[in-house]
Amino acid sequence: MTFNVVAISGSLRKSSTNTMALRAAQRLAPEGMAIEIVDIADIPFYNDDVRAAGEPAPVTALKAKIAAADAVLIATPEYNFSIPGVLKNTLDWMSRPPSPPFDGKPVAILGASPGPVGTARVQYHLRQVLVFLNAFTLNKPEVFINQSGSKFNAKGELTDETTAKFIGEQLVALRTLAERVKPR
Repeated sequence: MTFNVVAISGSLRKSSTNTMALRAAQRLAPEGMAIEIVDIADIPFYNDDVRAAGEPAPVTALKAKIAAADAVLIATPEYNFSIPGVLKNTLDWMSRPPSPPFDGKPVAILGASPGPVGTARVQYHLRQVLVFLNAFTLNKPEVFINQSGSKFNAKGELTDETTAKFIGEQLVALRTLAERVKPR
């Protein structure tokens, strides 16, 4: 049986190293794991008046994909020590009834940054948000891709073996977490 992971990039930039990291995760996925990268560009700004009038189709579609997945993988840049607006906005929509899809969902976080810290601050801030969503966030291994411009080639392919090893280990751990928390 295939273990299905929905992957969300917290960046809309075409040449985002976070999206590149998710594509690397697709290639590094262990046997039996499928990773689908979803696009959050069409998620509108959160507005409860809009939600009350009827959930926008892109929101409903993403909720359904996350609900059907075995786990979620989030790759995020760090903006001003925090979560990019586009990602936080998406999580705000996902938190709203009916049926918030992150409730009880295993989630792994990774991030790529051109700086030396490699998204450490945003990952811990994102964990706080995921607590409210009642997600099971993978604690270890953590994947902080620092100096990210040097770890991907011009085609957007991951070239750093150490980073590839960390991503592969994280994916195995995510599946293990999902098996542990799965209702019996």
